[in-house]
Amino acid sequence: MINLTWRSSRSMWTRIVERPGMALTADQTKALVADMRAIASLTLKGEDLEYGVLGGDADRLNNCVITVVYQSEKPKGPRRPVAFNVLSLLNVELASRPTQVMHLGLVMVDPTARGRGLSATLYGLTCVLMFLTGQGRPMWISNVTQVPAVAGMVAETFSNVFPSPRPDARRSFEHLSLGRQIMARHRAAFGVGDDAGYDEGRFVITNAYTGGSDALKKSFAEATPHRQQKYNDFCQQQLDYERGDDLIQIGRIDMAAAGQYLRKVAPPTTAMGLTGLVLLMGARMAILPLIHWLSPNRAWGVLRPAKMSR
Repeated sequence: MINLTWRSSRSMWTRIVERPGMALTADQTKALVADMRAIASLTLKGEDLEYGVLGGDADRLNNCVITVVYQSEKPKGPRRPVAFNVLSLLNVELASRPTQVMHLGLVMVDPTARGRGLSATLYGLTCVLMFLTGQGRPMWISNVTQVPAVAGMVAETFSNVFPSPRPDARRSFEHLSLGRQIMARHRAAFGVGDDAGYDEGRFVITNAYTGGSDALKKSFAEATPHRQQKYNDFCQQQLDYERGDDLIQIGRIDMAAAGQYLRKVAPPTTAMGLTGLVLLMGARMAILPLIHWLSPNRAWGVLRPAKMSR
């Protein structure tokens, strides 16, 4: 399981913990949740959220990946939590086989730390690490939001995302099946109550802010816009902000998405960018096929193992 802490910039430290309820002691888990609640309190001006990890849900702590960014003015000075993301791991089925969807979950940034490009770490980096630890197999992701900036970021970062105003956005049977299962089984993961509706034709959750996430509801004017106007127009057309609607987006992280993320964070002109791209190309051409071939007990695409391990 992932449990990493490193200095991500001159004054920032990043910590990523997979399944903290299993990987950490009770006291360590409590301290991690306290750091996130401190960020949430600043972001929501003292209001509390009552669902998921922040609400003390033990099951969510056993089935999530938490990323927290800390700020420290001195290398050995105290670290103040300034941003976090909770990525939930949702169990579903596709083609009668168990699989997992990574739900991008709740992201919050201290107002004093905004505008520093933290979203790339909070969203993309965690997903790329999970993708690599899964031996580079494409993984499904989901996202629930009413914020145009977030909806656009997901559509631009991941592969095969629906819904989206992009001309190549298509709803497949897999999108439809995963959307139905997520809404039927996992509403609690993103604070949507049982009384919320679901328009599966548009992938819109209606009256979404009734399951403990009430403090997150925004008007269109309050929601952060995307730099591309098409995402702002799309959200305004699809969502009733007065009622409190959300988009549920479903896509995939694969080698193409991982490479695109790396190019955005570390341009190819830099040493880090070149090294990362070479490693990704090498993995695509040689390493990953070998790993997949030597893993006879795990499915890969349409290929199925002769005997599944129990």
